[in-house]
Amino acid sequence: MLSGFLEAIFNGISIGSVLLISALGLAIVFGLMGVINLAHGELMMLGAYTTFVVQNIFKLLPAPLFEFYIFFALIAAFIVAAAAGLVLERGVIRFLYGRPLETLLATWGVSLILQQFVRSISWSLAIAIAIFCLLFFGGMSLLKRRPNFVGGASWYENRIRTISIAILLPLAIAISTIASIFLGQTFKLAVTQPWFGAQNVDVTAPAWLRGGLPIGDFQLPYSRLFIMVITILCLVGIYLFLQKTNWGLRIRAVTQNREMSACLGIPTAQVDAFTFALGSGLAGVAGCAISLLGSVGPNTGQNYVVDTFMVVVVGGVGKLAGTIIAALSIGTASYLIGSGNMASLFTSIQPVADFFTFFATTSMAKVMVFALIMTFLQVRPGGIFPQKGRNVEL
Repeated sequence: MLSGFLEAIFNGISIGSVLLISALGLAIVFGLMGVINLAHGELMMLGAYTTFVVQNIFKLLPAPLFEFYIFFALIAAFIVAAAAGLVLERGVIRFLYGRPLETLLATWGVSLILQQFVRSISWSLAIAIAIFCLLFFGGMSLLKRRPNFVGGASWYENRIRTISIAILLPLAIAISTIASIFLGQTFKLAVTQPWFGAQNVDVTAPAWLRGGLPIGDFQLPYSRLFIMVITILCLVGIYLFLQKTNWGLRIRAVTQNREMSACLGIPTAQVDAFTFALGSGLAGVAGCAISLLGSVGPNTGQNYVVDTFMVVVVGGVGKLAGTIIAALSIGTASYLIGSGNMASLFTSIQPVADFFTFFATTSMAKVMVFALIMTFLQVRPGGIFPQKGRNVEL
């Protein structure tokens, strides 16, 4: 019984490690900009799919190289998710600062779009998006050379931007579709076939990540140990970045007092964009870690985004130490309760065992963890390490 309980704690800590990587980025973004990004889970999902794509590419290379694909996948997942986050911040979020409700609704819509995107993406849609980007951004670059119009250049550009999106996106899809029809049935099937589809896909871990380290009566899976190592490296990297670099200093300054930072010459808009991209990249790394624990699907991120927000709230907004404690606690508690280990631990006390047996499923375990968190926030509404100072009251 003891060995099974210890194994459950280890598995819970490994899940908490994934939550911690994801929550690191969300804590920085939420603490800096106050943005409720419901698309954070989909950024994790993009990282997981990027790992799947990198794996398939390495399968075409000589066999020994496949054993190292996970390191390239981590870098690629970070870059892809960071790029998606940068586009999201520049295209949506920057227009909604100071409006949390609109931000919540907009990012929820983005999350639905990204889910459908991975279900439907094909060569035809990719070509259409490339045509649209070429026409749209090319038109915007020409627009900047035009003189000011009545109502101001920004008013004119926003109107043209809205009209361009409404016209150019359907036009690009139509061009791609017509081209596939005229180029033959075989080509049409090739370019319209979805890359991933709605079904889940599996990521094969390298041989050295299979199996486990035997300790007593149970094993510590190498894949979960690898996730913990990634988490530690991300923690150390983020800490050193925030404390030892100029950009880290700017991020901390803007987090504490945005207005004063702007007065001192810190480019707050660039800091916002950079921070959002950094947080999104960390979500991509978390997605790469998730792919080692199970299959990857369009709804993968939805399974983690709520827990990630709970980690940020319980730990204290923008607090690294609180995020660590909250992530490991929530991940471990959810696994212990959901796997039935808590029920087996109290078999000698039947009423308590029956209570934990009722919650011994993944969904019911989340309900109990929610209840515990709500109770905790009644006592400490600011989290484990609440923000201090005059800026909290603003």
